Amino acid sequence: MSHTGKPISGLGLDKVTDRFRESVTCDDTNKPDFRELDLGSPISPLRVRSNGPAVSSSSSSSSGSMSGRNGFNPVQKRPDSGGNSHSGELSGSVESSPTFSPGGSRGFKPGHRRSDSGSFSVGSGTVNSPAVNVLPTGNICPSGKILKTGMACRSSKTDVLGSGTGNYGHGSIMRGGGATKSGGDAAANSPVRKVMSGVNPEELKRAGNEHYKRGQFEEALGYYDRAIAASPGNATCHCNRAAALIGLKRLSEAVRECEEAVRLDPGYVRARHRLGSLLLSLGQIENARRHLCFPGHQPDPMEMQKLQAVEIHLNKCTIARKNDDWTCALSECDSAIASGANASPQLFACRAEALLKLQRLNDADLSLSNVPEFGTSSHFCSQTKFFGMLSEAYLVFVRAQICMALGRFEAAITSAEKAVQIDARNIEVSLLLNKVRSVARARDRGNSLFKSEKFSEACAAYGEGLRFDSSNSVLYCNRAACWSSLGQWEQSLADCNKALGIQPNYTKALLRRATSNSKLHRWADAVRDYEVLKKQHPHDTGIAESLFHAQVDLMKSRKEDVSNMKFGGEVELVSGLEQFRAAISSPGASVVLFKTESNPQCKQISPFLDTLCSQYPSINFLKVDVEESPGIADAERVNNVPTIKIYKKGNRVKEMVCPSPKVLESSVQHYS
Repeated sequence: MSHTGKPISGLGLDKVTDRFRESVTCDDTNKPDFRELDLGSPISPLRVRSNGPAVSSSSSSSSGSMSGRNGFNPVQKRPDSGGNSHSGELSGSVESSPTFSPGGSRGFKPGHRRSDSGSFSVGSGTVNSPAVNVLPTGNICPSGKILKTGMACRSSKTDVLGSGTGNYGHGSIMRGGGATKSGGDAAANSPVRKVMSGVNPEELKRAGNEHYKRGQFEEALGYYDRAIAASPGNATCHCNRAAALIGLKRLSEAVRECEEAVRLDPGYVRARHRLGSLLLSLGQIENARRHLCFPGHQPDPMEMQKLQAVEIHLNKCTIARKNDDWTCALSECDSAIASGANASPQLFACRAEALLKLQRLNDADLSLSNVPEFGTSSHFCSQTKFFGMLSEAYLVFVRAQICMALGRFEAAITSAEKAVQIDARNIEVSLLLNKVRSVARARDRGNSLFKSEKFSEACAAYGEGLRFDSSNSVLYCNRAACWSSLGQWEQSLADCNKALGIQPNYTKALLRRATSNSKLHRWADAVRDYEVLKKQHPHDTGIAESLFHAQVDLMKSRKEDVSNMKFGGEVELVSGLEQFRAAISSPGASVVLFKTESNPQCKQISPFLDTLCSQYPSINFLKVDVEESPGIADAERVNNVPTIKIYKKGNRVKEMVCPSPKVLESSVQHYS
């Protein structure tokens, strides 16, 4: 029956028949109940048995169905220029997943062709079958069930989703109501298999790729995890997961994923290239070369250039370290990092070691804190050696040295013992452990003697520790305390200078040196040390008082008047002009607040000035009410309130109108 194209009023019998026929016909162009046909689906093609008799043919096709071997074979490999082609792999920027099919299209065996009428030609014979009896690949309802038209299939066998056993992949449609069991019922009936059996890993991988393109690495990782759970043997999913992990800076896991991809497919060039680049950034030169220079594949010239540059600088660094040329070692280490090994924990540790040997302890400690975290990724990485010791051992080896230099002796012993556990055969590691233990014992013995007020014996104990570690600032500072207690100020000063030469910001050593200078009447040196301490600890009243007395003694030594100098006290209220001029002419700096009682901003800043007075006792703080003392305001040309003026020896050195508390305190600290 054909349509005439003329309008028909009502719903006639012919129209009903046509609509019924269309409702039971399933073709490739009109499938409103399903998603767009996905040729990348791992589901094997299925042909439902027809109602009529089986048609025999000279081909190997089974009667009434199209064999899965005529479609896509999941284990079949496709050649490309690099060895293997992987659907949906990420190369640089993420590529969208191509059709998952051999040779670029879902084809049939040579000699087979598909006709438009739904029949298949096999050799010279033809197998005719109505289109209603053929279901295309991936024809699964959103609910996970297989479409069945009811009137077209009378097979007594049920169609089920395979669990990945035998020649079927996850989600393959299998005949006969069951799957071949392998390894027992537990594996086939596991919860993961049941949940993932209806999931298409290619769709999950494509979704992960889309999130990766947008820089949404966590979301992409989630999709790749699900794809791997559905298809654990998919090398591309592991390689793409590594790319997402790199974006999240989880390099150790990324290395493991690349290694898994290579294990699954040794000829997977993209995975080898990604693994080689990762290992190069980690400073693993030989391991990186093994993957970048893959036999039968031309290596990337840019990566090879980076590898050669890192290798040259690393070799020079090794030689410099062996010769104790730490300036050269530091330079070559920085060059190796800049050349491409910018994620190597060992190179950052080497940088910290060089800074320590150059007596830049604070810089060494900072560099060590910036060492990239990287766990043991594989057997190859864990067995790589740096400067003759295993790479993991070298990291804790450097940490032990820096902890010992900073006086963290317990942590130093723990790190040294761990280094020995990792690389027990290395002589340098064993020597360090003996050294750390000897220095720690000497420090403990010296501390015990000092507490017992046996200062001479304590000096000897600290000196014994310095025989093992001649650049230990903590032992020098402790021995300086012993010399101070014995009244031997010159020896104390000498040990403080040695400690500060190693660790310039060592507060205890700086304080003991200031005390020693005061005892030796070297007032200018004492004031200089106390001023440094005051900047480091602006709210320490003890340091402020010591600075004040050192300033007074320095002025006395210069025959200057100190009669009006006082330490601490309250803010002075000034009302007369003569009183004001005498106050600002006193030794030291004077900070004056010009205010009125009614001004809201003056009410806010006045209490803050009281706080500063207690924090900076060596400075004179004054308040002038311009309404009660207009003569002072006129003499000092005060036109706005609140106004802050700072004087030294009667001369104005700074003026601020309505300053913020932060600006005011900064100025007070500068002139203190």
